[in-house]
Amino acid sequence: MRRVVVTGLGAITPVGKDINDFWDSLTAGRHGIAPITRFDTADFKATLAAEVKDFSPADYYTDKSEMRRTDLFAQYAMGAAVQAITDSGIEGKIAPERLGVYVGSGIGGITTFVNETLKLQERGPSRVSPFFIPMMISNMAAGTIAIRFAAKGPTLPVVTACATSSNTVGEAFRAIAYGYADAILAGGSEATICPLAVVGFTNSMALCESSDPDRASIPFDAQRSGFVMGEGAGMLVLEEYEHAAARDAKIYAEVVGYGNTCDAYHITAPHPEAEGAARAFALAVEQAGISSADKVYINAHGTSTPMNDKVETLAVKKALGDAAYRAQISSTKSMTGHMLGAAGAVEAIASVLALHTGVLPPTVGYRDADPECDLDYIPNQGRALQVDYAMSDSLGFGGHNACVVFKRWEG
Repeated sequence: MRRVVVTGLGAITPVGKDINDFWDSLTAGRHGIAPITRFDTADFKATLAAEVKDFSPADYYTDKSEMRRTDLFAQYAMGAAVQAITDSGIEGKIAPERLGVYVGSGIGGITTFVNETLKLQERGPSRVSPFFIPMMISNMAAGTIAIRFAAKGPTLPVVTACATSSNTVGEAFRAIAYGYADAILAGGSEATICPLAVVGFTNSMALCESSDPDRASIPFDAQRSGFVMGEGAGMLVLEEYEHAAARDAKIYAEVVGYGNTCDAYHITAPHPEAEGAARAFALAVEQAGISSADKVYINAHGTSTPMNDKVETLAVKKALGDAAYRAQISSTKSMTGHMLGAAGAVEAIASVLALHTGVLPPTVGYRDADPECDLDYIPNQGRALQVDYAMSDSLGFGGHNACVVFKRWEG
């Protein structure tokens, strides 16, 4: 297998619309959760979200007409992709056939779907946009990014709900390691803060109904009651090491492990014994070669739902054994909210930056300990600590489990 490194990062998030602002917010423990402004929530039980504020898609499109023909989720994806490609410096330095795009979305263009449905119902068939289908389908973020950067290599728009962009990063790692590409832009995007999505998640008993932004997304806390919806995009440029070295690229970290499993248990609930999640973690740890003596940071899925956080804690214990109690763990969803299909990539970026900077972001809002969540969750304040490995995991509806492991780059 060939070695794979991270050479570029890009993020559009509720706590920062570029990598520097995003990381400054995470390490300072600033969350982006507030009352929803996109629509009137008077009749809604869940009224909080982590919105991306003041996003300007025009900053990332050379053709403004193309921008008008894309849903917001694809615009977020393009913004983060432009950032990551620019950061990597790879444009023009790779054969188009060796550059891939693995970008997914858990839901895709739901706002477009709702808007065009209303047009059909209220104004008739002739008023539905001819761009409705390409704006709605979730693979179009990958498609438009590939067009923009002439990426003619492997393209894989994954859809595994909340595990989507952990899978895109992991599958990109495998594709490069086995020689199918020299570099792949991997990540995910989501834009679901709209009435239909909010009420859908609320009625499935997934969303937090608290009106207090500081006590809404509180992963691993005994009073947690559901997740807070977030939005945005995260992108990483993964590159074969020799290719990166030949062009003297900046290297953030090395990708060294990946686990991908399914619970095969329930459409929304995780397996109560963490069977699939623990196996995904263990597979990634084994491939990475992590030993009990290594210092490990885990950016947890940590959704702030009663079941997930308990099961995820169990999965970490099963995968790491006694070393679980020495692991440094945090959930940055306490600040970004749950970015659904974008969550895995954004949290992979946080994991990479934790290795690169030697600072571990906290789990903010943590107050009341839960006896079933008894590990070290880095409560409320980040830590300056150099670790050897960082794990980023995601657990999605449908029983999808994914875990990616990064190693600190020492040159």
